[in-house]
Formats: sequence, structure tokens, C-alpha cells
Amino acid sequence: MTDEHTAPDGGLTDEAQAVLDEIDEKDVDFLRLQFTDILGTIKNVAVPASQAEKAFTEGIYFDGSSIEGFVRIQESDMRLKPDPETFAVLPWRTDESGSSARLICDVIDTSTGEPFTGDPRYVLKQALARAEEMGYEVNAAPEPEFFLFEEDENGRATTNTADQGGYFDVAPKDLASDVRRDIIYGLESMGFEMEASHHEVARGQHEINFEYDDALTTADNVATFRMVVRAIAAEHDLHATFMPKPIPRINGSGMHTHISLFTDGENAFHDDDDEFNLSETAHAFLAGILEHAPALAAVTNPTVNSYKRLVPGYEAPVYVAWSDRNRSALIRKPAARVPAASRIEARFPDPSCNPYLALAALIHAGLDGIEQDLDAPDPIRENIYEFDEAKREEYGITTLPSNLGEALDALEADEVVQSALGSHVTEKFIEAKTHEYDEFRVDVSQWELDQYLEKF
Repeated sequence: MTDEHTAPDGGLTDEAQAVLDEIDEKDVDFLRLQFTDILGTIKNVAVPASQAEKAFTEGIYFDGSSIEGFVRIQESDMRLKPDPETFAVLPWRTDESGSSARLICDVIDTSTGEPFTGDPRYVLKQALARAEEMGYEVNAAPEPEFFLFEEDENGRATTNTADQGGYFDVAPKDLASDVRRDIIYGLESMGFEMEASHHEVARGQHEINFEYDDALTTADNVATFRMVVRAIAAEHDLHATFMPKPIPRINGSGMHTHISLFTDGENAFHDDDDEFNLSETAHAFLAGILEHAPALAAVTNPTVNSYKRLVPGYEAPVYVAWSDRNRSALIRKPAARVPAASRIEARFPDPSCNPYLALAALIHAGLDGIEQDLDAPDPIRENIYEFDEAKREEYGITTLPSNLGEALDALEADEVVQSALGSHVTEKFIEAKTHEYDEFRVDVSQWELDQYLEKF
């Protein structure tokens, strides 16, 4: 069995051999072969570093029936194919006795020898292939926010924040600055190019930004980022969570996602002659996202809790509109100092999403806008939060689904977003999320008990 990591003579490619050399140089003892399930949870198989060559030439096999949304028991054999470009030593596993490293893998269906259509990384690769067929390369940059909470005496997470800071605060209010610093050092050691970090609006809430990159690398980076943040926070006896709304009545955590298309090294989203410096391509792309926003929400905001964030008044966008100024719209056009930086910012995704599926869905929706030559509506420069229903109707502004159930209904009616995910992922995703929403609907919350138990 051979693949692109095996040279024609049966040996390793230069890229794979370079990884083996680095394993020796850095005294790596174990490799974590990493992938994600359909819901975006990182999975990994740990193997001794001595198995690295075998991993590249033969792959490592695992039971796919045990992974959420993969296959049934009679179709269980899967193979992990490591991507040598994703090799990185883990910053929290380095000591005198050696260290551990990770390789992100593609999942292969052993019955066909082809990429597994239920692998989220493959889903994103298919979206990028579609963009390439249309002459585009896709770049993206997310801004994942997270909370840091204290742990109790048993090491379990609480919702007691680790600080009382606010937006851009510094010590002593922002007591987590040392944690952010260690996270940044850890990410930089893994090859991340960091841009900025700061305390966010809510107490205990933080944001760390890394540089724009191609969409596949960006999705890999988001998956890695969440893992590194949790691990390093735990070293400080804190719990990091990417849950969108862990505390009621304060701001939740979003993952604002910047996207642009490039053609032959030039930014296809830039136009000097446009009032907003956005090309016709960019206008059509953002129109596609607005057109498919209700169905996209099921993928970009995939949990019951996501819709506790998507309510007016807490800086979360709920209105299907775009703007070059205010942040109440679904899509914002950020200011750009140079043509290469012209981009759009989708403000509705949250960090609980599967980054591969979310980017794939956004890309397909935008490309559909280009293919259909959709016209973007006029931007809304006023604060939509202050609009009443009549004024929103006057402007033709609709809202995102108010709960996961409505978003799943929209997904089931949207062929474009379904095609982005593929039939396998669409079926398994809707099945899993419908079960989650049904479990929520039949549960009785503490709020209901507090409100009604003694009242009625």
C-alpha cells in the first residue's frame, strides 16, 4: 500500500523523511495521530515514535464504528494517513525523558482505499477543490474566544471566572494574562504566527488571534488551538471552555471568521473603485452567505447553547445583513490598510463548531453566490439592535434561527449547504444534532424549577 508520502521507489518522500529526522533531533518518544469526528471533537491514536515510518508508508488502522458519525460496526476499519506538513512537538509534553508530537491525519476508507467522505478534513478539501476549479484560493482567519474558569477542590470546572477584567483590561483586573502568555509561547513553538491577545468584554473571557492562512491550515490551527488552550489552562489549575454562552446575561464567545479569495496571488475581493473597496466577486460571495445563513447556522452554531449567545444586546449578530461599520450585522467589512487585506468577516460562527465543516459550508455558500451572480443588499450602517420590527421589515432584514431545531430545519431545506457537507456528513450530522435538540426539549432546567415549582 502506497500513497503520496511514499516515493516511487517505495521509500519516503522528502517531506515525510524530514519529519522522521525532526523526531530524532527533538527526542520525540510518542506521536499523537490526530483527527476530528463530525461534531468537531479531536480524536487521536498514540503510537511510539518508532512507528512513524510505518504510519507514513502503511497508515495506522482504527475502529471507525467507535467514532461519532463515522460508520456502522460492519464497516468499521479505517486508516489514518498523517500529513507531514502538520508535524509539531506538543509544548506541554516536553521533559528530560523526551517529548510527544502530533500529526494531523486524513481518514481513509479501507474498503475503497479512497478518502473517507465522512472525514471533516476531506469535506473542507472538497470545498477548496471546488474553489480551485472556479479559479480561487481561499484564505481565512478566525478569532476564537474562550472563558477561563476556576476548578473546584476535585478538579472539576466551575463557572467562577478567574478574573474580573473587561475589554482590553490589564493586571490586576486581568489575572489571566500569564495564562495567555504561556498559551502564546506554546502555540509559537508549534509554528503558529501570533497576531494579538487580549481580555474580551465579559469577565473571564479572552481572545488570542493568529495570522491569516489558507483555509485548510486555518481549520487545522483552530482544532490545535482549542487543544492547546485547554491543556495549558489546566497547567494553571484553570478550565478553558469554548462553550458559546456559559454564563447567562453577559456576552458569549464567538469565532468571528475572516475570509477572502485570491486569484493568481491577487486579492479577488479588492476593488479600488468600489465605495467599500470590495469587488463584484466579494459582493456576490457575501450575498451567498446571507442567502444561506439560516442553514449555515446549523453548522457554524451547532449546539443548543449556541442560540443563547445569538440574542440581541450582547454584541452577537442575529440579523441577516452586512455592514462596513457596525457589528450588529451578520457580516462586516473590516477596514483594510492594503489591497491584500480586503476581506469579509462572518460574525455569527462560534467556537463550538467543527472548523472544517464550518469553513466548508461558508465557502460553498459564498461560491454559490458567485455562481448565481447574486446581488448583495445595501449595507446597514445603523445599529440594527435599535430597529423595531417594522423598520427591520422596511429594510428587508430577517433573523437567524432562534434555536437549533429551526437551524436544522433550514439545513434540511438547503441543498447548497447539504452539498457542502456531502450526503454522509449531512445525514449523520442532522441525526446527532436532532437527538441533541430533542434531549434539550424534554429536559427540565433549573430555571423552570425556580420559576414554577412552588408557584403552581
